[in-house]
Order: sequence, then C-alpha cells, then structure tokens
Amino acid sequence: MSRWSILLAVLAISAAAARPAPAVPAPASRPLIFAFGDSLTAGYGLEPGLGFAPQLQATLRRHGIAATVADGGVSGDTSQAGRARLGWTLDGLPRKPDLVIVELGANDMLRGLDPRLTRANLDAILAELERRRIPALLAGMRAAPNLDPAYIASFEKLYPELAAKHRAPLYAFFLDGVAGQQGMVQGDGMHPTFAGIKTIVTRMTPTVKRALLKR
Repeated sequence: MSRWSILLAVLAISAAAARPAPAVPAPASRPLIFAFGDSLTAGYGLEPGLGFAPQLQATLRRHGIAATVADGGVSGDTSQAGRARLGWTLDGLPRKPDLVIVELGANDMLRGLDPRLTRANLDAILAELERRRIPALLAGMRAAPNLDPAYIASFEKLYPELAAKHRAPLYAFFLDGVAGQQGMVQGDGMHPTFAGIKTIVTRMTPTVKRALLKR
C-alpha cells in the first residue's frame, strides 16, 4: 500500500480538536503573519515550538525580519470550516495581520469533496481578506495520485486560478519536498515531522518575504 493510499485512509484529525491559543500580540511596527489552515499549520504530532508557525517566525527573524507568526491552524478543518471561522478569528487577533497564509483544502481532498465546493470556499476566504484589505498568500495542495484523474485535475487547478483571480502570491504545494519522502512525514503518511517542517519553511520563506514586501 502506498503512502498516499495510507494518507487517504487517515482523514485529518477531528475538527473537534481544541482551538489554537490566542495569538501573541505583535508591535504595529513589526509584521504580523497569520497562518490560517488545518493540522499542517497547527503542528499536529509535534512538540510545542516545532510546528510551522513558530519555525517560520524563527526563520524570518534569522533573515532579519522581526515578524510574529500567529498559529491559526485547526486540525481537521475543511475549507468550509475555515470559511466559517475566518471572520471571528480575524476579529480576535490583537490587530489586523500584515499577511495571511491560507493553507486549506487537504481535508476536502481526503474526504473526496467536490472541488467546486473547495473553490467556492477558498474564493470566499480570499474575497473576505480583500474586503478587509489584508494581503494573502495562498498555499496550494496536490491531490493523491491514486484518485480519479478528472478529480485531480479539477482540484489542483483551483489554486493557481484563485491566486490569479485575487492577485495573491501562490506557493504551489505546501508539502513540496516533504510528501512521500522518508523521514519527512509521520507514521500516518501525511503530517510533517520536524525535519519536514524545516523543509517546508525553508522552501516557503522566499515566497513569504516577497509577499511581505508587496503589502
């Protein structure tokens, strides 16, 4: 059985998981980045401080960017769940973010949800960020290769098309360099290990830096 087959059998963790802790306030003179996603950004299976948000923050600071990266990941979230909580989640932040990284859709794919629904939900999320004048960076997801080819094509093209529509920078595949790689994923075949998180952050940091410069 392939890792992707295992991935499909292991749906991302229950949406009833605890909500993330309140974000640490960031001085207005320093960038506040909000990582809005699911278990991939929430650091599922990792010790505190080893997940995506704290590691991106540490890396940006090593690059001379005194940013605070707030963790807005909720394990099990679909794009619909993310859409439903976006407004009150943003309202609960200490101030308006300088950048929101939108990482959603993996759970939609794992559950075989219609890509048209994923597209509509992500479209609404990006539109709401536009309405609030909050820059967004869209993190894409790829479909498992053993799914129907028509489904794969429909799912994977929605990310670049939405990024183009909303003029948002796109990081094509959140798990680039990690998916299917030994030592990069946990036993469930999907969630990154700490080494996987480091790879994701290293590869994504240039895109994040460019997005911050455009804000």
